[in-house]
Amino acid sequence: MKLKFLGATRNVTGSRHLLDVDGKRILIDCGLYQERELRYRNWDPFPVAPESIDTILLTHAHLDHCGFLPKLVRDGFKGKILCTSATVDISKIVLLDSAHLQQEDAELKKKRHRKEGRRGKYPEIPLYTVSDVEKVFPLFIPVFYKQPVKIGKSIEVTFYDAGHILGSAMIKIKVTSNGKSRIILFSGDVGRWNKPIIRDPTLFNEADYVVVESTYGNRLHEDSLDIDEILCTNINSADKKGGNVVIPSFAIERSQELLYHLNQLLLEDRIPHLLVFIDSPMAINVTEVFEKHPDYFDREMTKLEKEGKNPFNFPTLKLTRTTEESKGINHIRSSCIIIAGSGMCTGGRIKHHLINNISRPESTVLFVGYQAKGTLGREIVEGKKEVRIHGKMYRIKAKIVQIHGLSAHADKNELLKWLSSLRFPPKHLFVVHGEEESALEFADTVREKMNWKVSVPEYQDEAILD
Repeated sequence: MKLKFLGATRNVTGSRHLLDVDGKRILIDCGLYQERELRYRNWDPFPVAPESIDTILLTHAHLDHCGFLPKLVRDGFKGKILCTSATVDISKIVLLDSAHLQQEDAELKKKRHRKEGRRGKYPEIPLYTVSDVEKVFPLFIPVFYKQPVKIGKSIEVTFYDAGHILGSAMIKIKVTSNGKSRIILFSGDVGRWNKPIIRDPTLFNEADYVVVESTYGNRLHEDSLDIDEILCTNINSADKKGGNVVIPSFAIERSQELLYHLNQLLLEDRIPHLLVFIDSPMAINVTEVFEKHPDYFDREMTKLEKEGKNPFNFPTLKLTRTTEESKGINHIRSSCIIIAGSGMCTGGRIKHHLINNISRPESTVLFVGYQAKGTLGREIVEGKKEVRIHGKMYRIKAKIVQIHGLSAHADKNELLKWLSSLRFPPKHLFVVHGEEESALEFADTVREKMNWKVSVPEYQDEAILD
């Protein structure tokens, strides 16, 4: 049994882990690289022949976990893609959006490079198209939490709630041969306890090998009680100055959780009743998926639904699907709150809202999620004086704020809590899905506190699992 690490190795995006076992080749996640310096890997030939992969197991529908599927299918993958039904629905939305963005960005780059008389580092074509995405859909096979699925004679796969986003999963792979069973546990993205809308992460009591994420492996989140206070302070401040609050937000989970908090603040009259724009067709579509799958909600959200207090439908909330509606936001003279994608400012409508607000001292750009190294969002939160957006430089004069407490990722202590549920140490722990510093520090923490065997794989490292 062999495990090869093809992504999210000492970096956050591009999750791809290849398991060779008993003649079967299983890919756990098939994510897109989003860090600027690593995007070339999206264009490189896949390290193994795509047609040699039997099955893909998808932990959830974030682009860095599912976004490479269309290219892999176009290049020859014909097997099954197993994931929860909510992940199927959200992945379709995410992948279609990704294809549209890539096609639009390719056209913009082509025009800009032609005007500037130069060629870019990458081809001026999309990595994949809408047509490529549609060829992925027939391969999806929805599965239920806690219901084992057989792959061949010796492999049993079970999905469990990860508490990260709607339909997210941790995956337990049980391999039985010669009367001996071994368990490999993939954490996916570990969620957080006592978060709104979805259920808490699943805890496990046994595993022989564990692959765990480490996005926040060297940090602790702000107390969730502080989130409302930070939102309240900055929204009131921007309103007094006559500016806007621009929030780059992930369409899945983060936007819905943000609406949950804003709704509470409005109900308590702690913030002015400004117009709140969800300027993201994808976020709107994802919210509809939430309503389709109430079986994934936690008790509190189920109760709100039954009482008719849906946090996704308050009076000042405006949903803007069309480009014309999005452009119309710029003509509003009074302050407003604009929630738009993408969450790391790598594409989408948020770039246009940044162009219109980032040089305004009266406006605030409020980040509510992780900003990966090499992204525009990361450049802004790290304090750059000016940034390049759509080929033009803009001075940063707006107030920049980042809230970590809204993260859908477990922090250091929460990851330790998840690992500590195991009754016995695994034979080995592999730390992935974290920037190098975070992954290495978390590995050191586990060695120090738990005395486990731990490694932090590098790109294309292989591990033999006995």
